Amino acid sequence: MNLEKVIFGFFIVLAMTLNFGFFLGDIDNPNHHHVYELYAAIVVSLIATILKFGDRTQVGAVLLSTSLAADLQLISAAILWAIMDGHMDASSLTVYIVSLSGGALMANFVSVILLISETISQRR
Repeated sequence: MNLEKVIFGFFIVLAMTLNFGFFLGDIDNPNHHHVYELYAAIVVSLIATILKFGDRTQVGAVLLSTSLAADLQLISAAILWAIMDGHMDASSLTVYIVSLSGGALMANFVSVILLISETISQRR
């Protein structure tokens, strides 16, 4: 077993599951989406992005691009959350935040599918 591959896969899957945990709930209810879970999803997603920089294959390039897309959407969601204090109706802004998280979730899902397909296609 390759420990590097285990750590790599762990962070990719953890980024997706944390993002999924934040995404679940009523889309317009801020009480269903915890800010610390969003920040944890951002941190883990950034770690996963850093781990993807070493891969020089075509699949590695697509993995990196999906991770960068997820990072951009999660960071945008965090910025919206930070400016949410009293500037807009919380429920309407929560819809935008959760929608950005949903886009990042799709990017994470593509990363996990690519990781699984690459793992299956490798021969011993």
